[in-house]
Amino acid sequence: MDILSGLIAGLPGVAQVMLMLSLVAVLGLALGELRFGGIGLGIAGVLFAGIGVGHIAKLAEIPLDAAMLDFVREFGLILFVYSIGIQVGPGFFSALKRSGLALNLLAIGLVVMGVLMAVAIHLGIGLPLPVVLGLFSGAVTNTPSLGAAQQVLKEVGASPDALGLPSLGYAMAYPFGIAGILLTMLGLRAVFRLDAVAAANAFEERRRGEVTAVETMNVMLRNADLDGRTIGDLRQLAEAGVIVSRMMRQGRLRVPHNGTRLETGDILHLVGCRQGLERMQDVLGPQTDQPLTTKGTDLAWARIVVTNSSVLGRTIAGLNIEDTNDVRISRVVRSGVELVASSTLRLEFGDIVNVIGRPDHIQAVTGVFGNSERRLQQVHLVPMFLGIALGMLLGSIPLAVPGMPAPLKLGLAGGPLIAAIVLARIGHVGPLVWFMPPVANTALRELGIVLFLAVVGFRSGDRFIDTLINGDGLSWMACGALITIVPLTVTALIGHLFMRMNYLSLCGLLAGGMTDPPALAFANALTPSEAPALAYATVYPLVMCLRIIAPQMMVLMLT
Repeated sequence: MDILSGLIAGLPGVAQVMLMLSLVAVLGLALGELRFGGIGLGIAGVLFAGIGVGHIAKLAEIPLDAAMLDFVREFGLILFVYSIGIQVGPGFFSALKRSGLALNLLAIGLVVMGVLMAVAIHLGIGLPLPVVLGLFSGAVTNTPSLGAAQQVLKEVGASPDALGLPSLGYAMAYPFGIAGILLTMLGLRAVFRLDAVAAANAFEERRRGEVTAVETMNVMLRNADLDGRTIGDLRQLAEAGVIVSRMMRQGRLRVPHNGTRLETGDILHLVGCRQGLERMQDVLGPQTDQPLTTKGTDLAWARIVVTNSSVLGRTIAGLNIEDTNDVRISRVVRSGVELVASSTLRLEFGDIVNVIGRPDHIQAVTGVFGNSERRLQQVHLVPMFLGIALGMLLGSIPLAVPGMPAPLKLGLAGGPLIAAIVLARIGHVGPLVWFMPPVANTALRELGIVLFLAVVGFRSGDRFIDTLINGDGLSWMACGALITIVPLTVTALIGHLFMRMNYLSLCGLLAGGMTDPPALAFANALTPSEAPALAYATVYPLVMCLRIIAPQMMVLMLT
């Protein structure tokens, strides 16, 4: 031990921190891979490895720079929440509109139950209020709540000894705060025999069902009143959300345009929703089985990815690509959802457009849209750091609430998350594109949460074991466990039994209700799906505010 301590002490401060955190990460990730009865700790293994290494470091008298550890912890948290926001941003607002009220009501109930448990422990067994405030913050894994508790204690004139108690209570309750969420998720899954893969499939099926499916239909023009009129003259097409993507006249396949004049007997290939297609069938003529395939003709079709910044945010009509290049855009695929390529549709980075025309014309259009594989895989660093900076500024804005002794702030976790959600929804501003390749997003997210958990565990290790063995640690831990597990269990049962929530969405709700990034990472690892992250982001802003207000309200009511 002395040799190891001497070797580490001889390293520069940065090297010491990186060596210890790398050791924690390796041990924690390996621990998380272990399975007992098919159940493992996952990413939370890093926290418990950090506690063990932190305790050993204290015994070996290996000091690490506290300011540097704080920086790594907060930087890791920022990377994690920012990448989550970028991931869920495009679908966040539709998810909020669809199920936001139900999710947030459950989250409010989760917070209120936690407060009631904490108050009951203080009044029932006489545990000092500063300790209870720390237990409450640690049991719900909310560091800003701990900061708010310490601030309000200063405002009411607490002694220096009392000001140190919340941090100790936080450290005692935090490990089970994380473990309790994981146990609730795993317990719910085991008791009701829930399948994460089936839940992911059900979520995707439901989300696809909420988007009108794009279908096709071939019709023969029999309405003589339309003979000689142009496609652009048919207002019914726009009203029905239908476009003509191909047409055949006298056995020859053609590319239709708004200025193309119709003739009786034309066969039109329509693209739109089923209801719109049936409406246009009544207007144009009967459905026909005549295929309008490009095979054996001088026309072709291709899928082109939008990567050129100059076309972002512009409508299909505004680009005037179809008329100038004699092509037709039949549909657009965005985030896996097919959209009708209406003239008013605005293009976003990563959209996949289906283009029909002659090969040389398609090649020309490809240059306009970009179709750059390199840009799709490129991490746009300037927008990323700009987004983080905006998130930091947003998180630092004080929000005054009447009756509160200190203003509320979204903090380092809430600010970057909200900024990333909004920026990802906007998509781009001029040449700045808030798009991140999935591989890069996953790498940043995993790096961030590993750094955060490694430092949290390491910083808790020195006090955790000592308080557990020599102090009131066991009773404090038991109280913290009650604050964690009772509200979680009640919320999980209500969500599953009475609201019939999707299992993965419920996991995201529990993680967001506890503002717990490690629990979200664990839920994400169950199976690839956006369901947990969307639910997490939907409840996080409101819950963060409530978690910060809660200790201040408890101090005002109980002192």
